[in-house]
Amino acid sequence: MANTQGPEGNYDPAGSTQMFRAFVDDGPQGRQQQSAPAPSGPRIGLIIGVVVAVVVVAAVAWLALA
Repeated sequence: MANTQGPEGNYDPAGSTQMFRAFVDDGPQGRQQQSAPAPSGPRIGLIIGVVVAVVVVAAVAWLALA
C-alpha cells in the first residue's frame, strides 16, 4: 500500500482520495462506453413467452366454445 496524503495533507492510508479523483476524472461517460451492449436474449424469451401465452389462451377459448 502506498502512503498517500489527502488534499489538506492528512494521512490517507487507504488511498481513497486518489481513487476518488481517478473516478471523477474518468467520469460516468467513460464507464458507459466501456459497457457491453445489452444482450437480446431476454427480449427473445419475452417474445416467445407472449406467443406461447396467446396460443394457450386461443386453445382454451377454442375448446370452451367447441
